Amino acid sequence: MKALLAVAALILIPFHVNAKEEGNPYEERMVLYHNMEALTHVPWYYLAAVDQYERNIQKEPASKDLISITIPPEIWKGAGNPNQTNVVSKEEATLFNGIGKDGNGDGVADRSNDADILYTVANWISEYGSTEQDVKIALWKLYERDLTVQSIMNTAKVYKAYNTIELKDHIFPVPLFHNYSYRNTWGDPRGFGGRRIHEGTDIFANYGVPVRSTSYGVVEMKGWNRYGGWRIGVRDIHNIYHYFAHLNGFEKGVKVGQVVKPGDVIGYVGATGYGPPGTSGKFPPHLHYGMYKDNGYSEFSFDPYPSLKSWERETHKLKNKK
Repeated sequence: MKALLAVAALILIPFHVNAKEEGNPYEERMVLYHNMEALTHVPWYYLAAVDQYERNIQKEPASKDLISITIPPEIWKGAGNPNQTNVVSKEEATLFNGIGKDGNGDGVADRSNDADILYTVANWISEYGSTEQDVKIALWKLYERDLTVQSIMNTAKVYKAYNTIELKDHIFPVPLFHNYSYRNTWGDPRGFGGRRIHEGTDIFANYGVPVRSTSYGVVEMKGWNRYGGWRIGVRDIHNIYHYFAHLNGFEKGVKVGQVVKPGDVIGYVGATGYGPPGTSGKFPPHLHYGMYKDNGYSEFSFDPYPSLKSWERETHKLKNKK
C-alpha cells in the first residue's frame, strides 16, 4: 500500500521544470525543493543547501536543468556496476548497493534527472532520522568531510531564516560616509610570525568605524587570533569564508552560529593583533578583510580586492536610490 501511495505521489507532483522556458531559476528550484519536501518530509532548506553547496563546486553538474547536485557514478549505480550510463533500474541499484532512486515515477533512477537526484538525497537523509544531528550524520556519511557538512548546515540555516534562496545582495564592509581608503595588498609580504604573504585587503579607517557583514551567512568564528587580534569569521552561502580582523571590539550580542545579512554590524575598526590577547597599536587602525574559498577539497585564500570594488559600486547605487 505504501509503495502504491508513493508512486501516486510521484506522478501527481510535477517535478520537471525547464529553466530555459521559464523565468526565474530561483523560483523554479524552490518549486522542486518544496515538492520534494511534501513527498519525503525532509525540510526544503536542507535539500536547497546541498544543491547550493554543489552549485559552488561543480564545473559540470550531472543535470543540465536546475539541480547541481552531482552524485559520483560509483555511488549512484553502485561500485562494480558495469553499466556505463546514468540510468539504472531499481533492481540494478539494489544489486550493486547504489543509492540512486526513482523520483519521477518513470521506473528508473537517472543520475542526470532533477527529480531523481533530489529524491535520492532526500531518501538518504531521511534514513538517518529527522533531527538536526541526524541530518549532519547523513551528510557526513555522504561527503565524509567536516567542512562540507558545516557549510551545508550553515546555508540551510540562512535559507530557513529568510525562507528564500534568492539572496544575491552584497555590501561594502564599512559605511561609505566614513573616511576610508584601501588598495590591492593581497599577496604582499608580511614579517610578523615568519615569512608569509598578506591574505587580504586592508581598509584603513578610524577607530570605532562600524564593520558590516558583506553577505548572507553565519558567524562561524569570534575571538582572539595572534595575527588578526579580535576577529570574526562569516561563512556565506557561496562556500566562502569572510575574515574580519584587527577589530577594536564586537557588536553587542553577536555570537557564533548567528545568521547575518549584508549590512549587519558585527564589529568595529581597530588595531589589535600581533601579540597576546589585548595587544593593540602596533599599526594604524584598519580592517583586514580576507576571503577564503572552499572548492570541496581544500580551502584557499583569494584576492578580495575585485569583490570589494564591485560591492563598493553596488553600495553606492543602493545609497543613491534612497
